[in-house]
Amino acid sequence: MNLRRTAPVLATSLALLAAGCTGNSPARSGPQVAGTSATSPLREVGGPLVVAVGDIACAPGAESTSTTCRQTATAKLVRAYDPTLLLTLGDQQYESGALSAYRSSYADAWGTLRSITRPVPGNHEYHSSGAAGYYAYFKGRQPGPPGYYAFDVGRWRVYALNSNCDVIDCDRQNRWLDRDMSRNPRRCSAITMHYPRYSSAFHGSNTSVTPFWRTAVRHRADLALAGHDHDYERFRKMNASGSRSATGIASFVSGAGGKSLYPFRTAVPGSVVRFDKSFGVLALRLGKGRYAWEYRTIDGKVVDDGKARCV
Repeated sequence: MNLRRTAPVLATSLALLAAGCTGNSPARSGPQVAGTSATSPLREVGGPLVVAVGDIACAPGAESTSTTCRQTATAKLVRAYDPTLLLTLGDQQYESGALSAYRSSYADAWGTLRSITRPVPGNHEYHSSGAAGYYAYFKGRQPGPPGYYAFDVGRWRVYALNSNCDVIDCDRQNRWLDRDMSRNPRRCSAITMHYPRYSSAFHGSNTSVTPFWRTAVRHRADLALAGHDHDYERFRKMNASGSRSATGIASFVSGAGGKSLYPFRTAVPGSVVRFDKSFGVLALRLGKGRYAWEYRTIDGKVVDDGKARCV
């Protein structure tokens, strides 16, 4: 895996592990995003450009500050990438995910992106009965309850999972995942959900999604994308049990979509990069047999980027 090192000014917020990595240029800044810089791995890998982020819009009427309610700024950043697809990773609308809130706060900032969005529900969506607001707002962009589905992006197969296992039958969901991965084998595949299997921040790692990870690892999935913790973190390839594995899944937490920011706690084994100082989005290029990533903040800094091959 190619890892690009970040600028010294971010050293207090990032943890970089050197094994298996190559050097990298300093953090880049600037408003031009869609073209990306000449040295960006996103230029080196062909295929669809996808943006992934969760934990987005504050409740209607909440005041925007430097540390809260920056959903308008993150939406502007997403549009600057001009992505083929937007993967929202849950908790799109706070606090309860009501349809009226979606139609005002979320739609006001992110509504123009709805036609390219493939969402998953977060825990805040279920603060409204049955996540009714979420399913109504994203009608046609997901299949409805129980909220899990699969789709193709270029040569990739992506599985959008519902990680709210306290309100849906996740055993049944995992059986569906196993069947679909068996019937639709791909060289490259990804799973998306709200709860991260691994996280070093406020909410921490989530064991309830371990069965999904076991199934995905068995089918040699390549990427796991999640939100829930309001920060950015990247992990080495891991198995479902907490150990590094060459045939495991590389995972990203991208939860700094606008609501607020969470500080990190003790680093979880396998954590490579951690950043909690600004809002931002994760851009991915899903290519033939490989992928590239770039995490950029709303003020234009590229905190982390790199590329890797599918297993």
